Amino acid sequence: MSNAASSRLTGAAFVTLLLTAFMMGANHVAARTAFNHGLDVLTAVTVRSVVTAGVVGLILWQQKVAFQVLPQQRKYLVAVGLLIAVQSVCLYAAVARLPVALALLAFNTYPLTTALWARLLYGHRPERALFWAMPVMMVGLSLALDVFGAASGLGTAQHWGQIGVGVAFALMASVAFGLALVLTQHETVGVDGRLRTFTSLSIVGVLAALLASTQGGFQWPQAPPGWWGLLMLTLLYGTAFTIMFTVLPKLGVVGNSAIMNVEPVFALILAWFLLGQAIAPMQLVGAAVVVSTVLWLGLHKPKVNPASP
Repeated sequence: MSNAASSRLTGAAFVTLLLTAFMMGANHVAARTAFNHGLDVLTAVTVRSVVTAGVVGLILWQQKVAFQVLPQQRKYLVAVGLLIAVQSVCLYAAVARLPVALALLAFNTYPLTTALWARLLYGHRPERALFWAMPVMMVGLSLALDVFGAASGLGTAQHWGQIGVGVAFALMASVAFGLALVLTQHETVGVDGRLRTFTSLSIVGVLAALLASTQGGFQWPQAPPGWWGLLMLTLLYGTAFTIMFTVLPKLGVVGNSAIMNVEPVFALILAWFLLGQAIAPMQLVGAAVVVSTVLWLGLHKPKVNPASP
């Protein structure tokens, strides 16, 4: 398929991307439901990752994908798996402590952390668009998080006493995910995407299980809604990932399309409808600013620099 053909977003690809974003947002709402009924973060990450890794493994076996990895790439695949483990645990920890949409909005700063890691590790100069987007995204995130506690009426200190840990977890997830993206782009070139996903999720599942064993074992839901939440987060996450690595490539969608970044919008609507989580109008404005900025960054086509590595 030519680059021109692959860059055009067909109607089927657009709908599929929206469906995938919806499922990823719904996965976090289901996770919050399960957390509210006794499930802990490590158990959720273990079940989700092991089941999804099993599905991706079956796809690899059915499609006869060769497990060919260079020795140099192997250590970076392990490093990426460790970073995705950190990202998974931190993001679910944020979802357990914050309104779901706000946790995802804070995590969606990963385009900034990705650019920072690329600059620090590989000397890449960020695109001019990122410099324009950075302050806008920060203003939007400040409004969404109600940094001064005006919307909540609690004041700055008390408000951050409630959300500070959750925001820290979401930002840690952003930092870990940004580094994982940079290492994947530069150090695992040529490794099949399905194989990368299987490796990463397998590492995440094993690490989460080991950590859970040191924390007294798995903590399962204590009520039927929690079990339904665990079932749905596993099904939604696994289905979304399966679509990303089987359906989207056939539709000509290259990489992670910017359309996927509407995930916080779906999470906001679902969390309001199913969990009763509501945010103030000014926070909605901030959420719209963050999502719009990330979408613009994703859809922005940088100028090609032949001298760039």
